[in-house]
Amino acid sequence: MKLGEGVEQAIHCVLLLSGLAVDGVLPAAALAEYHGVSTSYLLKHLQALAGAGLLLSVPGPKGGYRLARETSQISLLDIVLAIEGAEPAFRCSEIRKRGPSPIAMHFHKAPCGVNVAMLRAEKAYRAELEKVSIADLSVDPRSALGAAISARSCGFLQLNQRRTLPTV
Repeated sequence: MKLGEGVEQAIHCVLLLSGLAVDGVLPAAALAEYHGVSTSYLLKHLQALAGAGLLLSVPGPKGGYRLARETSQISLLDIVLAIEGAEPAFRCSEIRKRGPSPIAMHFHKAPCGVNVAMLRAEKAYRAELEKVSIADLSVDPRSALGAAISARSCGFLQLNQRRTLPTV
């Protein structure tokens, strides 16, 4: 099974957005800059995440994206399904019924064993992705890696996040 680059980009965008202030948003261009990817390509994925109810899209000159749910309520499976769609990765086209001298049709009443095995594997894969939330992926800022990630993301958010509530 091969997932598109959009899945990786979407997961990392959701992770970065989890660091926003309550009233903060990040524009698509800033998310693309942070990850070194094309804004137009990333925008398609951000729109898919918003369509799936994982992100909120705030319109206007001070607009951008922010999480629509708590990080503990967004699983990796939610993100994969938003980007790749809900269709199974394997689609049985019943090739066992084609070609010269196919077996009798009454043997085809039972599901194809290949299809059954592939769907079982996908079910297990999806179950594992569903167990992992964005909250589970947060890095301990006390570790060297966590401190480096925090320094990078916090500095970037300070420069690029837009506030949607007026300051008093």
